[in-house]
Amino acid sequence: MSSTSTVHLGIPQVRPQHASPSSTLRGERGFPEAARDELANPTLRENLRRATSTIQSKRASAVREVRDWQKLRNAGSALKWQVTDHLPELLEQLESSVTAAGGVVHWARDAEEAGEIVTALALERGAREVLKVKSMATQEIGLNEALAHAGIRAIESDLAELIVQLADDTPSHILVPAIHRNRAEIREIFLASMPDLDESITDEPAELAEAARRFLREKFLDMPGSVAISGANFAIAETGTLVVVESEGNGRMCLTLPKTLISVVGIEKIVPTFEDLEVFLQLLPRSSTGERMNPYTTMFTGVHDGDGPEEFHLVLLDNGRSAVLEDPEGRSALHCIRCSACLNVCPVYVRAGGHAYGSTYPGPIGAILSPQMTGMSGDDDPNSTLPYASSLCGACYDVCPVKINIPEILVHLRAKDVDRRRETRGDFHGTWDMALKGAGKLMSSPRAYDLAVRSAGPLTSVLGGKNIGKLPGVLPLIPGWTDHRDLPKPGTSFRSWWDQHEKERAAADGAADPVGPESATGTGTGTGTGTGTGTGTGEAATAPPAGPDAAPDSEEQA
Repeated sequence: MSSTSTVHLGIPQVRPQHASPSSTLRGERGFPEAARDELANPTLRENLRRATSTIQSKRASAVREVRDWQKLRNAGSALKWQVTDHLPELLEQLESSVTAAGGVVHWARDAEEAGEIVTALALERGAREVLKVKSMATQEIGLNEALAHAGIRAIESDLAELIVQLADDTPSHILVPAIHRNRAEIREIFLASMPDLDESITDEPAELAEAARRFLREKFLDMPGSVAISGANFAIAETGTLVVVESEGNGRMCLTLPKTLISVVGIEKIVPTFEDLEVFLQLLPRSSTGERMNPYTTMFTGVHDGDGPEEFHLVLLDNGRSAVLEDPEGRSALHCIRCSACLNVCPVYVRAGGHAYGSTYPGPIGAILSPQMTGMSGDDDPNSTLPYASSLCGACYDVCPVKINIPEILVHLRAKDVDRRRETRGDFHGTWDMALKGAGKLMSSPRAYDLAVRSAGPLTSVLGGKNIGKLPGVLPLIPGWTDHRDLPKPGTSFRSWWDQHEKERAAADGAADPVGPESATGTGTGTGTGTGTGTGTGEAATAPPAGPDAAPDSEEQA
């Protein structure tokens, strides 16, 4: 980076700072405790199961249509690596391109700075209400709350985000923020929050959508101050173009009608050239909504007289992203294009839901992104539990359109957490450490391991049923497994089975050959090649003469 650069990422002279505490990236409770409460909600689990299975099916069908899907994934991954390898230069190029197109670029190191910049811009233009396009970045920095503190009401234009906002709730999915709500719940939310709504409205999707449409259209056409706020799916460094993809069209209304448009964009959302956008516009819709293309893809570059907003402001947000970039083994988490495919296939997310993660970014990607952005400060830090919120089945890696190896990063973060705990309390001080050390000793001794496995069956035979039930909490570690799992009782060990198998085979061989091993006759099925010891096709054969003086007739034995 040149000495005259206006961009400062803290690389490599200054250690990058983590996300500010006001960010919505850390919950109040660790994942195990929060998930336990969510698992007790059968309605939530049914809503999640139905919605994620539908999205999975649509995605699979859309992906099967593309014969070069794996090549597209490789291209997307390569482009993302190019971005992370050259991020400072690309950010400078983006700033120059946006400025040249008539926009204004602001740099925000954390959530507070971003909130202050957006709030000041809105207040200067006399806005008391602002319309918002669905944006994970603005959720991350708690922008709605920051605006409300300044007396400005933010109105979400995305239907799912509007449902969450009206319910005073928080999103639980990257793509479908209200995935944890069913139609009956949404009807009640609308009746309680929308003035003059006819109480005869049903929970039919068409009626609910029409109610939201009427509510929002009034806001679109009556905006004092005329300010809208968006995020962006991609920001093209070459041209300064921002790209927003959506399914409803409300976002396009926000991007074209207001006088002032403010876009808050994470610094990792860069695409090098306009041509590179082609790859992501094929990967994203198929991976997120299972569609060939998004119904609405809006691209805007700076300002133009008589067309679109009169002012455009781009707020480039760091908020811990430089800290992620600093870790070579974990930085690929920044490659995420927010498709949510990993959430829909994750067995942990599908059962626990997004709120259990405590972060704006739930699911597998949140389990690696949030801890890196905020740091893992200790045993009391809820984000220290997120890398363990996974079965490491690898399904998330298989569906990721840009090939982020999420399981590998999860293991990396777990190792960092273990190293931190060892530094603070000494080696092998906790119950897990002691248990794993004991397991290492046990598995390094074949004799000890065999004895333990052989003993497991008889010891569990005293328990009733086919499975091991909930075991008492006084035992170390084990209750954590038996509280929520039906563990089958161990059967016969492989060594015991092998020993018994060998005994049975030896007994069978002895019964089939009563004369003993020196018997001169047999009933084999060989074809009799070589020196005549074969038996043809099952008839008894006479053994050749034995001893040093024997002179077998080669013709008879041929």
